[in-house]
Amino acid sequence: MPRKLHLNAFLMSVGHHEASWRLPESDPYASWDVKHFQNLARIAERGKLDSVFFADSPVLQGDPGRRPAGKLEPTVLLTALAAVTEHIGLIATASTSYNEPYNLARRFASVDHVSGGRAGWNIVTTAGADAARNFGLDDVPAHRDRYERAAEFVEVTTKLWDSWTDDAVIADKAAGVHADAAKVRPINHRGRWFRVDGPLNVPRSPQGWPLLVQAGSSEDGRQFAARYAEAVFTAQQTLAEAQAFYADLKQRAAALGRDPDHLKILPGIVPVIATTEAEARELDAELDRLISPEYARRQLAERFQLDPADLPLDEPLPDNLPTEDEIEGAKSRFTLIVDLARRENLTVRQLIGRLGGGRGHRTFAGTPEQVAGTIEDWFHSGAADGFNIMPAVLPSGLTAFVDQVVPILQDRGLFRTDYEGTTLRDHYGLPRPVNSLELTTV
Repeated sequence: MPRKLHLNAFLMSVGHHEASWRLPESDPYASWDVKHFQNLARIAERGKLDSVFFADSPVLQGDPGRRPAGKLEPTVLLTALAAVTEHIGLIATASTSYNEPYNLARRFASVDHVSGGRAGWNIVTTAGADAARNFGLDDVPAHRDRYERAAEFVEVTTKLWDSWTDDAVIADKAAGVHADAAKVRPINHRGRWFRVDGPLNVPRSPQGWPLLVQAGSSEDGRQFAARYAEAVFTAQQTLAEAQAFYADLKQRAAALGRDPDHLKILPGIVPVIATTEAEARELDAELDRLISPEYARRQLAERFQLDPADLPLDEPLPDNLPTEDEIEGAKSRFTLIVDLARRENLTVRQLIGRLGGGRGHRTFAGTPEQVAGTIEDWFHSGAADGFNIMPAVLPSGLTAFVDQVVPILQDRGLFRTDYEGTTLRDHYGLPRPVNSLELTTV
């Protein structure tokens, strides 16, 4: 069967461009309006997209005086989206640094039941001292410690999802037996980070496990993804970088005994779409003109661990930046931003403009045909299994992609014309996990 694209809609407030909320069309209160997100989910489902995705962090991110910063808790939001959709997958971010496996396993298993098998978990370790201080810590835990905790967290969570066999519930009214108690078993996990007895108080969900997604691209992040992830959301600026990342992740998965086809690589792309290329570029420029450069410079300085005064707006990045090894936060994103600025000799002001739309993800302004062509080129060039679509403005950018780009991809035989399964795993062509704790019958 010919290989097909996978398309995920990454939904954020009224768009990924930080100034999108200032456009006349935008609703500045949409970030906590469930009807806004229900509408977006229905648009994405109309386009037959694989899934919608919500990022999250247990901290107020950014300056709420400058742009919408509040957001709804995503697993709660997914239940509201499940009620108004039938097919599209529903993926939410949750941190392994500031959650406990039992509660998180229960939440995602519940969403999978509520949605009929459409849930996915984007696994993050959460960088930033501001988040740490919301949980009684003085600073962010070390990068390696965060990933070691995350690995054990996932192992405990999947064991909990497997603590009920698929056939544990009998519901035999005549015999008065609701479930075979021998098929609901504790996990008795004892590790460095967690002690969990189990079993989970939710039966095994329709997918067995919700889809496992990951978004880190550091060395630790890549190895974690190769071992556990079934889809990877990544930021890549050039075709060559994307090809190298794609090959590396697939090789790592194979080395761990996994089928590389069971690890879907989905780079982010921020498409700005218009009838002509000139119109698309003008819309992109209009958004950039609405960026507050001083606010953006403070954000950039914080990422680089510098004083804002060390980043003159009309000069290139200084030479005295820290190395990736000295960064305990988002290591791969730090390197991507520095490489972008150095490669294209951007001033700080120009870099701010490039980051305003996608925070390091590739932005592309053009016609529907040009956007579809870029997607096709990367797909056929060993750079991607699909894309994380990040509209600069919502809902108009998502509507343009669904109504103008998706039909082109369908006409070229690259994307589905209808859903062929019922679960998120069906959409991604991934198997249902075998229950690792299932009792052997004698």
